[in-house]
Amino acid sequence: MTDPAILVTGATGNTGSRVVSQLAALGHPVTAASRRATAQGGAQAIRFDWYDSTTYGDALHGADRVYLVPPIGDPDPAAVMVPFLEQARVTGVRRVVLLSSSAIPAGGPGVGQVHGLLAGLFDQWAVLRPSWFMQNFTDQHLHADSIRSDGAILTATGTGRVGFIDADDIAAVAVRALTDETAPGTDLVITGPQALSYDDVADIITQVTGRTITHRPVTYEQLRDRLAAAGIPAQFAAMLAGMDRAIAEGAEDRTTDTVERVTGRPARSFREYAEKVLR
Repeated sequence: MTDPAILVTGATGNTGSRVVSQLAALGHPVTAASRRATAQGGAQAIRFDWYDSTTYGDALHGADRVYLVPPIGDPDPAAVMVPFLEQARVTGVRRVVLLSSSAIPAGGPGVGQVHGLLAGLFDQWAVLRPSWFMQNFTDQHLHADSIRSDGAILTATGTGRVGFIDADDIAAVAVRALTDETAPGTDLVITGPQALSYDDVADIITQVTGRTITHRPVTYEQLRDRLAAAGIPAQFAAMLAGMDRAIAEGAEDRTTDTVERVTGRPARSFREYAEKVLR
């Protein structure tokens, strides 16, 4: 009899790709679901599209656990995610680990609505609420693009601080939440070991690369309009700019021990990350 698989949605994304590789390395059967069904080592690739419910059945086939990554840029992800979760429950999924955000509580906007419903749908569950990704400064993101092109990071965060987190550490927590004998049954706020301002981040990148990088503050309205001009839907752009404004007011000035408590090793610092990736 074939062992049940772990379905990973968003399998080509920042955390999903890492969850796939870490699960496969541990020997777990993995179904890597993405819109292009991209092959990944040790996993079965399958096409999955949140907005095409005909793809749900094949993705869920044989799965008893799911790593759930919301559709990117959708201000109302519950509209497609809840029907998927109801189908998952019927087809035999027992445990769901949802990727959310430290900025969004249960019942909050966007994915917070899914968070608020999860415990009523599944006995085994967890919600990961990571802080802002360190990869935002090095991979495919507006911050990374502006660093490469202009040597600047533009935010509406002022001097507010954030406990930036490495996506590898988020994935490590996700893997434990998916595979431990007992599911967390709660939300897990995940941060790195230090809360840093964007000025601090710019200084560290400058020191590591030898290239002068600056933090350029903008207003909420300027950031909202910049995001919209970059092709982000207006409602979602306003929400993202609002998160920057909340950072300026101190909402993300915190650190947690979640990575070490769950995985047994400390979270990577931003300097460690920058030295690994940017040198």
